[in-house]
Amino acid sequence: MSRTHTVRVHASAEGLPRHAQLAWALAEVAADPVDVTPEAADMVVNRVIDNAAVATASVLRGPVAAARDQALAHPYAPGSTVFGTPTERRVSPEWAAWANGVAVRELDYHDTFLAAEYSHPADNIPPVLAVAQHLGRRRGLSGHDVVRAIATGYEIQVDLVRAISLHRHKIDHVAHLGPSAAAALGTLLGLDVETTFQAIGQALHTTTATRQSRKGQISTWKAYAPAFAGKAAIEAVDRAMRGQTSPEPVYEGEDGVIAWLLDGPEARYDVILPGPGEPRLAILDTYTKEHSAEYQAQALIDLARRLGAEHPVLREPGTVRSIVIHTSHHTHTVIGSGAHDPQKYDPHASRETLDHSIPYIFTVALQDGRWHHKDSYEPQRATRPDTVALWRTVTTAQDAGWTRRYHSTDPAEQAFGGRVEITLTDGRQIVDEIAVADAHPLGARPFARAQYLAKFRDLAEDVLDPAEIDRFLDLAQRLPDLTAAELGGLTVVVPDGLLASVPSREGIF
Repeated sequence: MSRTHTVRVHASAEGLPRHAQLAWALAEVAADPVDVTPEAADMVVNRVIDNAAVATASVLRGPVAAARDQALAHPYAPGSTVFGTPTERRVSPEWAAWANGVAVRELDYHDTFLAAEYSHPADNIPPVLAVAQHLGRRRGLSGHDVVRAIATGYEIQVDLVRAISLHRHKIDHVAHLGPSAAAALGTLLGLDVETTFQAIGQALHTTTATRQSRKGQISTWKAYAPAFAGKAAIEAVDRAMRGQTSPEPVYEGEDGVIAWLLDGPEARYDVILPGPGEPRLAILDTYTKEHSAEYQAQALIDLARRLGAEHPVLREPGTVRSIVIHTSHHTHTVIGSGAHDPQKYDPHASRETLDHSIPYIFTVALQDGRWHHKDSYEPQRATRPDTVALWRTVTTAQDAGWTRRYHSTDPAEQAFGGRVEITLTDGRQIVDEIAVADAHPLGARPFARAQYLAKFRDLAEDVLDPAEIDRFLDLAQRLPDLTAAELGGLTVVVPDGLLASVPSREGIF
């Protein structure tokens, strides 16, 4: 039976005991030896494949190449693999998690969970795999252990995201990732509650940052922020295993995260966690992306494609007077015109900025009838005159109904779409709406194993040899049964010379 952990700020004089602290409760979840259900294990496999798909597609991009170069400058034995490089080339696990985390996050194309906060729970996977590869033989770890650890990471992150809003106070969402990744590693390594508690505290303390990384002209750091949290979590676990302690109470202290970074001294949160022996099922409530863009854009891309096909006139230059997307407060203020970011209408904006601009995304999906992780962001696509003209007609509006559905705790009611009202220059109106993306579990074409496999093959076909694609997919689908020796194969190796084609710049390492 689940339990509710109530969190509030405590004065130092109150002497809040450890067993009453949120970080301790999270560590208890991580230390519980409960097994993973077949359904949850199956979804873990899907998300490992999903991560590998998007990492493969991004392997030649600049931020990924830079992170990879940094990691390769830290060789280590036994060590962990770096995505794209030969499996025998191993680096220190925290640096492998760094490089692989950037590769996973670069295209904004893996899974998501949205509630009081938003998140990409699959960011937990790179640090878990890196540590498992490094310590697999020494500690007798198996694929089953990896599955249990990933399920913990998802559970902790989703439970925090449901209860505690970070973005309301302009704190970046990776502040929930540091603790969840540390907890996942606690499960992987079978650590006691005390050790994982200390690691969670350190991971949280070192991964709180502002949301400026996702505001205005968005930089390449957007892909690095989750990878930094995964790297920090590995380092925090290492220190905790060596007996080093963390600030406490890290959440509830009068100078802690809640008091000064979130809702302040009067704050109160109810975090619902699994009880002892209760399975970790949170991964089943998360959803992946069919399209390489911010999650709130997924459903609207599907609607735009449909509208363009049903009403070809919308694709003709000069026929549209205005497009208003009525949607949730979050979509309006983060990726819509309510953000008041002029960069969201700039044809020369960065890819990172454009994938957080629903006016741009809706325009291109409407005109092209598709969304492509590379072609849809190319400068020549963004600067096309007819696109720019249509793009400037698109605005968003906050709608109370869609905001309520966005925050609903009922999966059947929760929605991340909106209602689109298009006014043509001849005065006619076209109105349509969509609640969830086609790929959502309640959507028109829910993703299952076949879709995850197809996504990997589609994104990998121009990067990997066919034999390598087959090898990885065969191994990944056997994840729950893999031996310690086989864990090192949970990566992909690109053909000789391909990585060398990416320009590199010298740094410190």
